[in-house]
Amino acid sequence: MPHRFDFLVLGGGVAGLSLALQAARHGTVAVLTKRDRHEGNTAYAQGGIASVLSPTDTFEEHIQDTLEAGAGINHLDAVEVTVREGPERIRELVQLGADFNRRATGEFDLTREGGHSQRRIIHSGDITGREVQRALMDACDEQPNITFFQNTSAIDLILDRKAGPGVPGRCLGVYALTAEGRIERFLGKVTVLATGGAGKVYLYTSNPDVATGDGVAMAYRAGAEVANMEFYQFHPTCLYHPEAKSFLISEALRGEGGKLRLRNGQQFMDRYHRMGELAPRDVVARAIDAELKRTGDDSVFLDMTHLGRAFIMERFPNIYTTCKAFNIDMAVQPIPVVPAAHYMCGGVVTDLYGRTSVPGLYAIGEVAHTGLHGANRLASNSLLEGLVFGHRAAAICAEELRSLSPLKEEPPEWDEGSAVASDESVVVTHNWDEIRRLMWNYVGIVRTDKRLMRARRRLELLREEIRDYYWRFKVTRDVIELRNICEVASLIVDCASRRKESRGLHFTLDYPNTDEHHWKHDTVVRREL
Repeated sequence: MPHRFDFLVLGGGVAGLSLALQAARHGTVAVLTKRDRHEGNTAYAQGGIASVLSPTDTFEEHIQDTLEAGAGINHLDAVEVTVREGPERIRELVQLGADFNRRATGEFDLTREGGHSQRRIIHSGDITGREVQRALMDACDEQPNITFFQNTSAIDLILDRKAGPGVPGRCLGVYALTAEGRIERFLGKVTVLATGGAGKVYLYTSNPDVATGDGVAMAYRAGAEVANMEFYQFHPTCLYHPEAKSFLISEALRGEGGKLRLRNGQQFMDRYHRMGELAPRDVVARAIDAELKRTGDDSVFLDMTHLGRAFIMERFPNIYTTCKAFNIDMAVQPIPVVPAAHYMCGGVVTDLYGRTSVPGLYAIGEVAHTGLHGANRLASNSLLEGLVFGHRAAAICAEELRSLSPLKEEPPEWDEGSAVASDESVVVTHNWDEIRRLMWNYVGIVRTDKRLMRARRRLELLREEIRDYYWRFKVTRDVIELRNICEVASLIVDCASRRKESRGLHFTLDYPNTDEHHWKHDTVVRREL
């Protein structure tokens, strides 16, 4: 028998938990997570949440900073909704018990990050995401209407196929591989994608292993519109060390006065932008990339030594401890850093309530394209977006629930066909590695038409190999993720090939200038059904 719920939520980060908490007031909620329920991008978010919480700050300034970082293609309505509703969502978090740093006066200890004109980043040391997730998870655990299914990987959306040819059928739920190794049906009156990003599409990323773009891939296969996948944000500063896997060095370090230097100690950011180290992330990442190519060095260095050990240990305890574990004492020596894939600014197209172009399917958080980020995400707007749109989507989902008619017939069980256990798992690991390397080399921080063409050709062959493997052998979590990163990689290449200009995170040597006349719009793609 299938698992039946009113609300089916895929993902247990800030967006999914925010929605689940609100939705539990209106019906039963299932939250599916691929690994342990605490594992996801939210838990790794260090910097904080951007919001207007100071009397010297204004909504208009936060809106303007977001628009400037987004390089002119943000959706103004999405920016205004996010910025203006942000403070109330922060207050709700505090009421749930989230603990943010405060000054001696009791006011929030607000910091500043790249692209912000004001100190407006509320934080919990350098583990803000972990604290936000803890508060939301604790609140969800108190709700009897919420059930978590851990180690459960969604394979594909279940659609009502009676909608007719070329029209996306209503989403009824998902087929998912459970912790016990069975493929089961999870049905929801509404289904919500809160699956996060896709950093594992690239060889070097700040993201955890779960970030394989599952939501975007599933939605695209179901016929949903996807937009702006060419805009993949590379965080300028990840720790460069052979044993340090995906460890982010927060932008807040530069917000507190950290300086980027070459191996010889020379600063270089003032040559690239008037804001120096506090320039938007796309500018800083390209600057570091250019300097590494020019010098042939493996990394640049983030220097915090002038700020003193006491301040560093109090403000950045997690980063300090982690660097020390790799024999880097950031109080007396600069931290070696390199750019790495960090945040997906495109995604599944939604309205201001998380509705996608597939009936019954919603998307919130990093998986969604609301139009907030434009061509480049402003620092610390991501947790904010998850809170705001999780709340907004929950309200409209509850309304939709009341108007739905019962299903006339049950969706079919998963058909395994003649699939057998694989004896060729090396195909999975080899293709996984090849996709990530070709994306890093050909579709990274700087692109060209020739590089994109090479990536497209190879990805077409890899998709055929993966498709053949998928149908011949029994489904495993590794195969699900490989299939999805290949799908997302193809979407990134497709969108990047279409945009004949450089804007925000998409920089191509063939079209180095921004073309306001022809390209001041989103790149939207949709699979023909």
